[in-house]
Amino acid sequence: MHTLDVDLTRLARRRNRSIRLATMVLTAASWGSGGLAMAAENTLSVPTLTVQAGTSASSFETDGVIQAVRQATVAAQVGGSVVELAVRAGDRVHAGQKLARIDERDTQTGVSRSEAGVAQAQAELNNIQLQTQRTRDLHRQGYISQGALDQAEAQLKAAEAGLKGAQASQSQAHLARGFAQVNAPFDGVVLATHLDQGDLAAPGRPILTLYVPGALRAVVQVGASRQEAAKHATQIQLRLPDGRWVAPKSVQSLPGTDPIAQTMEWRLPLTDAGTMQPGQTVRVRFAGAPTPAADRNAARLLIPADALLRRGELSAVYVVREGHFALTAVRTGADQGQAGIEVLAGLKAGERIARDPIRAGLTHAVPAP
Repeated sequence: MHTLDVDLTRLARRRNRSIRLATMVLTAASWGSGGLAMAAENTLSVPTLTVQAGTSASSFETDGVIQAVRQATVAAQVGGSVVELAVRAGDRVHAGQKLARIDERDTQTGVSRSEAGVAQAQAELNNIQLQTQRTRDLHRQGYISQGALDQAEAQLKAAEAGLKGAQASQSQAHLARGFAQVNAPFDGVVLATHLDQGDLAAPGRPILTLYVPGALRAVVQVGASRQEAAKHATQIQLRLPDGRWVAPKSVQSLPGTDPIAQTMEWRLPLTDAGTMQPGQTVRVRFAGAPTPAADRNAARLLIPADALLRRGELSAVYVVREGHFALTAVRTGADQGQAGIEVLAGLKAGERIARDPIRAGLTHAVPAP
């Protein structure tokens, strides 16, 4: 009986081990199927498109700077310390309004010196006039020669000229003293101040800049290689800060070329400047020019604007690589509107890219079949 009990006990243990092993296998199988189902549920299918080569009109975009049509830099005309700066940047001023005042003690000294010079010249003229009159009387009586009279007359003319010179110096001194107060040349807005109270002003040194608000223009420097495309462009637009593309009121191309940068200046007055201020940058598009003969057979890659990912200075797309998305940097050209954005480098015709780059950047994103 003892041997039989031992055998039964061993069989019971073996059966229990078999049951536990079968349970573990079933649990693992059920977990694996659930994990696969969960992974399948987390997979995000993103639609794709195939990049195609197409043709487009010659166009390009460049940056411009907003400038005021009427703007002036008010500079000092006399030297001295700035004792008062009556305005600040952003203030509206009227023509003739005081903007700044320069120490006038030096100019006042010049006025006093010139007044003394006029008084001295006047006294000398009075003395010479009396002497000349006596000489004329003596010559009439025959006591002196004609040469002596001529000499006296010459001295009188020199004294008269000396008085006029002293008076001119006096006027110049008074004018210089008037330059000690700097007034606004026209109605406008103070764009910037270049000196502050206590700074030393010198003739020609800028004090502040004024401009007339409302009348603004975009100034664009176009490279020499793009002059033909710019001149023959059928559509010129500027992109405002709110994202709208607007056409300028007129187009003016200056005839000169910068000898160093090899660029020409284009001025594009704005019809509606909105809230734009001088100094802001604006995007300018020259589009619709005939394609050059050398490039007429060249195909260009165009992709939808929504498929392009922009992060600061980076422009990229998600390209399908071995069943997954790979972020690829691209260099873009002009925006062709509804036709799409031109890609100059980074893509090839026939490659697949994600239509939605935001969703394609998620962890479980995969290309749609």
